[in-house]
Amino acid sequence: MFYTLGASPAMDWLTQVVIPFSLSAAVVIVITLVAERYGTKIGGIIGTLPTNLAVALVFIGVNRGAVFAADAALVVPAEMGINILFLAVFSIAAYRSLSFALAVSLGMWALLSAGLYLLSPGQVWLSLAIYLALMLPSFLFLELWKKVPSRSPVSVHYTGRKILFRGLLAGTVIAVAVLLSNVGAAISGIFSVFPAIFTSTMTIFVYEHGARFAGAMAKSMMLGSVTTVGFSVAVHYLFPELDIGPGTLVAYLISFVLVLIVSRVSRHIK
Repeated sequence: MFYTLGASPAMDWLTQVVIPFSLSAAVVIVITLVAERYGTKIGGIIGTLPTNLAVALVFIGVNRGAVFAADAALVVPAEMGINILFLAVFSIAAYRSLSFALAVSLGMWALLSAGLYLLSPGQVWLSLAIYLALMLPSFLFLELWKKVPSRSPVSVHYTGRKILFRGLLAGTVIAVAVLLSNVGAAISGIFSVFPAIFTSTMTIFVYEHGARFAGAMAKSMMLGSVTTVGFSVAVHYLFPELDIGPGTLVAYLISFVLVLIVSRVSRHIK
């Protein structure tokens, strides 16, 4: 386990396990409920709000300083591009089986993330270029080539066990990711956007609604990823200038504006 310098083990357990686990569990429950009730367009956009990224960068900033967190945010757009490719691979492989989709997509994610760590893009424009180079083809592949349609709301009978399963799955994956994030700026940035929400959300939807519904959700989350990328770029520039609290608030306002823009664009997508 990676302990924060100068912090007590109890505080480390709170900031690196309890809070990320609880928040992420709540987030993925909300995402899946919204997608099932209102459809994949709205669910996908909500699913890419930078809630967990914000938690990760704030705690990285608290533990290591605002400048360190800003440096960690630099790699986020490029890593988000890899996450988008993860979604594309998962959504296609899921037609074969859920276990195959998980193995192939997570293996691809690990391999490309290792390459990104070695590359370590030192400029925002390069990180953004990697994101666009991976995001646009992936989205167009599902939209134009595979012609994956958005899905309407689905009727689901909710049980305490089903909701608990969703929360435990998401919370566990996020907590592991946060535990691994305090190693260095690049590593922190990569693991702060580990596709935990993507993995848990897609797993739940394939398991409960099939590969078609999961593919539609993947397409919406690809489009919604713009909000997370915008948040990370804002954090990179704002944390050193405004510090963690005000910087996070302004970055979230920027991402909210992007949500409104993406919501309008999504209306014109099948």
